Amino acid sequence: MTAVSLDFGDDGLVPVVAQDVETGDVVMLAYANEEAVAKTRETGRAHYYSRSRDELWEKGATSGHTQAVEEVRVDCDGDALLYRIDQTGGACHTGYRSCFYRTLDGEEVGERVFDPDDVYE
Repeated sequence: MTAVSLDFGDDGLVPVVAQDVETGDVVMLAYANEEAVAKTRETGRAHYYSRSRDELWEKGATSGHTQAVEEVRVDCDGDALLYRIDQTGGACHTGYRSCFYRTLDGEEVGERVFDPDDVYE
């Protein structure tokens, strides 16, 4: 089996969709650089690259709301990844199980599972 090459684009990043392996729900979209992908494969825990903080981060390292990566899939063009994950707690820093907790009209349709004020001080 030949490893798939990834296209990290001009900015060195590839978009990553995180999907709950049990429910099939998409819980977040983030970005990864080569180091984040390597750490994810090495540890089995989701690692991403924060564009706002300009640093590598492990999902849940401070909040405890972790993502165990069951499988990493690559799209047909090699320029996007799908992390199939086992989500512990909420995926969204706003306290919701998924970052996709509202409609375009602003209706909240997701489940809030924690209070961010209790987690991020």
